[in-house]
Amino acid sequence: MGYFKLSESNGKWRFSLLAGNHEPILQSEVYESKSAAQNGIESVRKNAVREGAFEVKEAKNGDSYFVLKSTNGQIVGQSEMYSSESGCSGGIESVKKNAPDAEVKEV
Repeated sequence: MGYFKLSESNGKWRFSLLAGNHEPILQSEVYESKSAAQNGIESVRKNAVREGAFEVKEAKNGDSYFVLKSTNGQIVGQSEMYSSESGCSGGIESVKKNAPDAEVKEV
């Protein structure tokens, strides 16, 4: 089962969604407060199951990655880079599977 890792550095907060194997599958932006980061986690939970919430993009080097958007179009998370589109698609499926029920671990 996946989980969210919530962490603080120099007064700023961010989270990562990790798969059951502890590999990161989604990273957040940097937030000014813990509560804002927690709201971001809730947004990922809600939007991970929403049709049309994921957008696949291509990096300059040709690798693929995806972003998860909220209903207002704001990016709430970004994946790691994938060397193949199938790997990227697998990452999206992993977010859909893990995010809704993932527990939060503060580190």
